[in-house]
Amino acid sequence: MTPLLLTLMIFAIMLVLMAIRVPIAIAMFVAGATGYVAQSGWAPLASFLNTQTFARFASYDLSVIPLFILMGQFATQGGISRALFAFASAVMGRFQGGLAMAAVLASAAFGAICGSSVATAATITSVALPEMQRHGYSGRLATGTLAAGGTLGILIPPSVPLVIYAILAEQNIAKLFAAAMVPGLLAMLGYILAIGIYVRLVPGHAPRDAGPAPALSAQMLRGVLPIMVIFLLVFGGIYGGLFTPTEGAAVGAGATFLAALALRELTLATLQQCFLATAEGSAMIFLIFLGADLMNAALALTQVPAQLAAAVQGWNMAPLMVVSAILLFYVVLGAVMDELSMILLTIPIFFPVVMGLDFGLPKESVAIWFGIMVLMTVGFGLLAPPVGLNVYVVNGMARGVPIAESYRGVLPFLASDVLRTLLLLFFPGLSLGLVRYIA
Repeated sequence: MTPLLLTLMIFAIMLVLMAIRVPIAIAMFVAGATGYVAQSGWAPLASFLNTQTFARFASYDLSVIPLFILMGQFATQGGISRALFAFASAVMGRFQGGLAMAAVLASAAFGAICGSSVATAATITSVALPEMQRHGYSGRLATGTLAAGGTLGILIPPSVPLVIYAILAEQNIAKLFAAAMVPGLLAMLGYILAIGIYVRLVPGHAPRDAGPAPALSAQMLRGVLPIMVIFLLVFGGIYGGLFTPTEGAAVGAGATFLAALALRELTLATLQQCFLATAEGSAMIFLIFLGADLMNAALALTQVPAQLAAAVQGWNMAPLMVVSAILLFYVVLGAVMDELSMILLTIPIFFPVVMGLDFGLPKESVAIWFGIMVLMTVGFGLLAPPVGLNVYVVNGMARGVPIAESYRGVLPFLASDVLRTLLLLFFPGLSLGLVRYIA
């Protein structure tokens, strides 16, 4: 069997297993093991698993993942989301479509201490959806807004997918977080603008008269104060050189725990749920790591990824054309895979290709910029059919709203995503502007 046919066989096995709803970690593991055995035999596979499993899971860098997940769980279970939405409603409620804009603003703020797209979408939906329905927002606009707002959970640091990219690409996590700040804020502003345009061009999905907005009160300000303190503590400490990103994640988890205790929302049962969900999420990510490692090792044995990198460099294509093609591939791949699996599987293949191109930038800047572009693009998979995990999560909480309506609701936000991605593609300085201030 030729290397190309073997590569196609490995991907075919993975896709077939995914189609019959085998978990992605197992699908990649089985596909990788099959390809590895076909090329090297059982004994080398056993030796690889014996060494690679320990080497992967003993990495200190991986400890940042469960800490950020735990931080997000404390925020989710601690009642922080209600205070955020109340404050955002008071700020944005005076505009037409203001509650939808408030949901986006609350999602962005919650994402700054969560790092998970699905958790952000589910948490803000539980608070914002009843209010939006009570004020006469259509199911299409309400669910589309909340699904799109949830993606801010990974676009605004801390971001678990961005941490995984940093580990795979061997880049500085703090610099990647800094690079994601401006794109994340652009995403938030783009979504708010999309709502403002949509409710005027397509009437009937939001009340014309927003009514008087709730007045800002000292209680509302006290409610959002813990979020601001946690964000400044974590990222101020990281960029101020007081601690590493891993230590910052631990400080953030501890501070979020104290904030949840102060709000008196955390019970023994919810505390147990925080640790259980963190363990389950971390185990899922680590198993995907192992499956992707094995699959990438099998692909490396075929030499196809290296040949692909050499072929791309020999085509003399414009570097931006190559990156654009990779990003389009991510959009297609997002229809069948989640963002973590895509990053773990493809970065070892695409990263060397991109790093071999001449963008007129230092290699570290190219690596950071490419990571932000990947992060922006994998977010499409969270909204676009047929998967759209965020859409499924939000729609499942919105009884009586057809899934087709929710998919129609995310179309304005997908248009905003396209414009933002093109802007970041042609103007790398938007991503790299803050990085130069990081030592």
